[in-house]
Amino acid sequence: MDKKVLRNLSYGVYVVTSKENDKKVGCVVNSVMQVTSNNPTIAVSINHDNYTNKVIKETKKFGLSILKYNSDSKIIGEFGFKSSRDTNKFEDTSYEEMNGIPVITDSCGKMVCEVIDMMETGTHTVFLGKVIEADGYTNDNPMTYRYYHEKLKGTSPKNAPTYEEEKEVKQENRVKTKKWKCKICGYVYEGESVPEDFICPICGQPHTEFYLVED
Repeated sequence: MDKKVLRNLSYGVYVVTSKENDKKVGCVVNSVMQVTSNNPTIAVSINHDNYTNKVIKETKKFGLSILKYNSDSKIIGEFGFKSSRDTNKFEDTSYEEMNGIPVITDSCGKMVCEVIDMMETGTHTVFLGKVIEADGYTNDNPMTYRYYHEKLKGTSPKNAPTYEEEKEVKQENRVKTKKWKCKICGYVYEGESVPEDFICPICGQPHTEFYLVED
């Protein structure tokens, strides 16, 4: 099987959110699609290990925020590389509530969906949600998965559907220079050393949180 074919599938970058009593949860996803236009319905794929998956199954409700190409990249670091089990991801993130569900304000569109069906795969749950509220449309370009990788040089969280694929890409495109990897989000800085004033553009960590990646 030539898995390189899968790289030509289009992906966006989104934050899926929900709420368990007073506890707000959320995670970054890239596998989202509109299934119908009349009575709009959205399908989203979330890893079984994500705490957000558990909460959506219990509440049957989720929010979806469409990140812009210029959305603060720290949103991805917060919602993509930490767990809602033990982290308040909304503490330093601007949000509002729609239909009782938190959604990200730094986005080019947000909606709330009621789960009408779900399908289990080996690693992910595909939630089918009926859109019950949508707002926040802007003319900003939505962030694409390609932009996230090529411009922000971000990496995939281990629970993302494309995580294994990304490892293959890295092996093929190896550059003979020193690479320093962020311990928190996996962002890779290339250079002889990481400058002391460098801040990770994905998760905001200082240079001390980077380690040398061995070839």
